[in-house]
Amino acid sequence: MPMSYTDPFCHDGTERRIQRPKDQDEQKNYYSGKKKCHAVKNVLLINKQLEIQYLSPTHFGKVHDKRVVDETPYPLPQGSLLLQDLGFLGFTLEGVAIEMPTKKPKGRELTDEQKASNKAKARRRVFIEHVNSSVKRLRILKDVCRLIVSGVRDMAIEIGCALHNFRIRLNPWLPIPEPE
Repeated sequence: MPMSYTDPFCHDGTERRIQRPKDQDEQKNYYSGKKKCHAVKNVLLINKQLEIQYLSPTHFGKVHDKRVVDETPYPLPQGSLLLQDLGFLGFTLEGVAIEMPTKKPKGRELTDEQKASNKAKARRRVFIEHVNSSVKRLRILKDVCRLIVSGVRDMAIEIGCALHNFRIRLNPWLPIPEPE
């Protein structure tokens, strides 16, 4: 009999493009090879009702999502379930069950059963991507941010998260579905 867990949580990283820094050392730190531009990065944690529970501190675009969550672990209730993608491979929290897709073995294919399992997990995990896009409704978060005043970029992402939570409370979305 499978162990019973509380409502699921889900986390994922989000990048925001910034203007290319003038200093060459800063350019190396902010350059994101994933998006081929200069960026800053945060990790969002959502609950089953798709409310943002945690926003990580802002990091350079060069920093990997897993390193961000390793540096700032967030407390989840004992026995909770955390949905994550393969970008967090190797990340664990004590007392928290982690659900992630099966990685394709090198030189081989996944079985049909593993593919079906990955598809079911992706159906549940896609909600964090919807939350990321909801936060980025603000143009300052979606387009290249040219503000260089200290703290303004962080304030913009905090406002985007607050507005997302406000919209969710006024007009709730469908929650993360139960596993099939």
